[in-house]
Amino acid sequence: MTSEIIKRMFDACYQAKRTREMLPPLPEGVRSSFIQYLDTIQSLEGQGVQVKVSDISDAMELPRPGVTRTVKEMEEKGYLKKMASEADGRVTYIAVTRKGTNLSQKYDEQYFKSLLPYMEEISDEDAECMIRTIEKFYQIMCERRKHYDER
Repeated sequence: MTSEIIKRMFDACYQAKRTREMLPPLPEGVRSSFIQYLDTIQSLEGQGVQVKVSDISDAMELPRPGVTRTVKEMEEKGYLKKMASEADGRVTYIAVTRKGTNLSQKYDEQYFKSLLPYMEEISDEDAECMIRTIEKFYQIMCERRKHYDER
């Protein structure tokens, strides 16, 4: 790899950010991270997990304090609900509300499904390669960031 390719990778990440900004506008007070949280929670629930903040944190590879803040904000807006465990009152489970499901369906399922015909020229293999590459690139940059933060 050359430094020129690394620069082009950063340029592609910038284009990806701009592409993400072309998604339809969200309702006032809703951040794009809400959609990601809803997706993650619904995916975990689909696997039979009673979701806790730690599960979201682990699945999204995000620090727990930030996840806790976002979950609280989403609960206040009615997209999530918290429930204490019957077996251990110290454990709190998180579930998506009807309002959260509606938001997820509108801004995730319906919109992304409508893009399918336009994405036919991108093969599943190319898409998977892009995803793996961005994930690796992100991990490398996270490790480098830790290195710089230690100085």
